[in-house]
Amino acid sequence: METVTYRNLPVVALAGRPNVGKSTLFNRLLRRRRAITDPTPGVTRDPVAADAFIAGKPLRLIDTGGFKLERGGGKRKSAGRDIDAQEAGELDDLVLEKTRQTLKEADLIVLILDAGEITSEDEEFIAFLRPYQDRLLVAVNKTEGGRRETEAWNLLSYGFGEVMMISAEHGDNVGRLEEAIVSRLDFSGVEAREDEAVKVALLGKPNTGKSTLANRLTGSEASIVSDTPGTTRDVVEGRFRHRDREFRILDTAGIRRKSKVTEDVEYYSVNRAIGSIEDADIVFLLIDAQEGLSEQDKKIAALVTDKGRGIILVLNKWDTMPQVKNAFTAVSDRIHFFFGKLEFAPILAISASDGTGLTELLNTAGRIYAQLTRRVDTAALNQALQKWVEEYPPPVGPGSRFKVRYAVQVSDNPVKFLFFVSRIQAVTEAYVSYLRNRIRRDLGFSLVPVEIELRTTRKETSGGRAGSRRSP
Repeated sequence: METVTYRNLPVVALAGRPNVGKSTLFNRLLRRRRAITDPTPGVTRDPVAADAFIAGKPLRLIDTGGFKLERGGGKRKSAGRDIDAQEAGELDDLVLEKTRQTLKEADLIVLILDAGEITSEDEEFIAFLRPYQDRLLVAVNKTEGGRRETEAWNLLSYGFGEVMMISAEHGDNVGRLEEAIVSRLDFSGVEAREDEAVKVALLGKPNTGKSTLANRLTGSEASIVSDTPGTTRDVVEGRFRHRDREFRILDTAGIRRKSKVTEDVEYYSVNRAIGSIEDADIVFLLIDAQEGLSEQDKKIAALVTDKGRGIILVLNKWDTMPQVKNAFTAVSDRIHFFFGKLEFAPILAISASDGTGLTELLNTAGRIYAQLTRRVDTAALNQALQKWVEEYPPPVGPGSRFKVRYAVQVSDNPVKFLFFVSRIQAVTEAYVSYLRNRIRRDLGFSLVPVEIELRTTRKETSGGRAGSRRSP
């Protein structure tokens, strides 16, 4: 089902120091949980953007990383690993620079302050925002029920013409804030259109190059790229065009084994990454070429195919591999040998850092999308089915005999076929695999998962009830 997307949306950025409630307000304005919220300071790193309807108007809303006066500090964890003060400081600098870029490009900045005491970080950030005074809106958070409002009015001494008292968590005065946001924006250039973009999720273990690939494809630096595992936490979106086709990229957090995920923030990040499978048409499963396919990669791939999404196994960092003849063939054969269920999935070698292999990657994604959205006429399908049954008839023994009556394609994207048979319990998985392989070979679904459901007609069941069996 196609959805509506908008062009030339005004951009509203939510800004402030860590833990003032930016992500909570972001989710409140979106009316859904999109950004990860947690008491841990600095949870949001990449700017998280989403289209929102506020006071009846469409706009682009961005949740930015928190402004920190002191970068680095003591040890922290990222993807379960301790990072030292220097590494933490470098990561904080990347977050700050990304926030600065976002604020410079925004049409309106909503500065969020805590109703408690103003900190030195607040004061430095207020000074930084002076040049943007004409597109600044100040919201004082955590004033539910009038709490701390008297102290909050002292913020007018910083030269703000107006401050708005809100509670992002409880919703107090958020409606007034929405009206104030809309009143400050120009919507004259906004255009609505059907969204026909191919949605691609980038999944894989930490440090496989997902953010580097996302930035390379979108020609931007929307995702923070760092050697620190677990840098990406929220799902970061971007768009680009390739050969007259629009793509929407979802850059996700690295997915580690469940037993290794001990931090709440990483738990939510991993869940968001897995949830992006639902939103995607195709998944690029990024695999470190030097490490090869791991058990964790197999589990991710199984989740993707269970949902009927297209998948490409992307061997990234291929430029670091020894230039040995037939190396790619050997790696591909090994992957197919150890994971036969993904025999249909294309395997491609790329380098996200230097851009090699990306044209073939996107061309292949285009072919997969064409197959995912392909519909087969019922008459043509049953004509093919008759040929398949003639070439490989079902068993004729008294206990194993069954008939294949007819078939229909019940959905595309995901691709699903329904076969009506007699004696559903007699149909072997081997015969289902045969039907699936013929669908792929003869009907143009060679690159995508194909789900088959078996069903018996009501009159052919002893109890008068139709039976069914799903075979992904």
